[in-house]
Amino acid sequence: MHTVQVALADRSYPIYIGAGLLARGGLLAHDLPQNRAALITDTTVAPLYLDTVASALGAAGVSVTPVVVPAGEQHKDWHTLNAVFDALLANHCERKTALVALGGGVIGDLAGFAAATYLRGVPFIQLPTTLLAQVDSSVGGKTAINHPHGKNMIGAFYQPLAVIADTATLNTLPDRELSAGLAEVIKYGLIRDPAFFAWLESNIDALIGRDPGALAYAISRSCENKAEVVAADEREESGTRALLNLGHTFGHAIETGLGYGTWLHGEAVAAGTVVAARLSQHLGLIGAPEVARVAALLERARLPVNAPDLGVERYLQLMGMDKKVEGGRMRFILLRGIGSALLTAEVSLDALAAVLAASVAHA
Repeated sequence: MHTVQVALADRSYPIYIGAGLLARGGLLAHDLPQNRAALITDTTVAPLYLDTVASALGAAGVSVTPVVVPAGEQHKDWHTLNAVFDALLANHCERKTALVALGGGVIGDLAGFAAATYLRGVPFIQLPTTLLAQVDSSVGGKTAINHPHGKNMIGAFYQPLAVIADTATLNTLPDRELSAGLAEVIKYGLIRDPAFFAWLESNIDALIGRDPGALAYAISRSCENKAEVVAADEREESGTRALLNLGHTFGHAIETGLGYGTWLHGEAVAAGTVVAARLSQHLGLIGAPEVARVAALLERARLPVNAPDLGVERYLQLMGMDKKVEGGRMRFILLRGIGSALLTAEVSLDALAAVLAASVAHA
């Protein structure tokens, strides 16, 4: 087991990474403030791991209230959140009853937001079961639900007590979900870790082939990168944490425009990352060889590299709802090299429209 620490003073917490961790009741129960927990999962993950986690917690003396919600990004909404609240209230869950999020990014975001708001805040633990959740969404305390006008528009910063990433859960992950997670792994190399990007170029086939050693290293290095960024800028106030959103402004527009769940989050981020790279080239920040490297690695990860044609006006409308908009101006994460990124509002509508039009023309 490898441990990465997220350093946030009195709210610091560990990320445990290793195989077989969901069966380790002592580890699961270690940070719980009382011997009760509400285990929140979905209809996809419940048949795979609910009994394992509930049994492990039970053996450690923890009484478990399971809460199973429908699976899918389209269910990360008020209706499902209310169903979680209904279950918590019906079972008299208290302020020290921890919520345990067992699943991918949707469950982590949903359960985390429930924890942030139920009884004005209860403790929670993340048990991410997808690659995307293990390397990104379970770490850093961003919790949210979607709104018809935009993804993750309603939420809170709320840190977990611990993240326990059982790499063995990736054995049951569909190939498409594995590839979607690699989009966020590749992101870390692009924005701040050129050596990691080069390692990914050399090892992407091993990752696609589910080599345990390669996956364990990719998860650990990704978590180390994210932990450093979150520790430096927890609430995205200095602009440092915003760099983690490379490709997300375009990606969220794709998800919202196509309808939640049509493309996986990582797929939309991959296509959005290529649009961001092309915009960076258009503005003279990087050259064609860098764009080609970005697209080639994402393509080798079996991810889309061309944005769907929503129409330039629709893209602009959706991107106007982005959380990075400040003073009415859109701000973008762009590349100035492999391993270096910047946040800027110095992008003209003409440049943006031209790159969007060219990007959808590639499709």
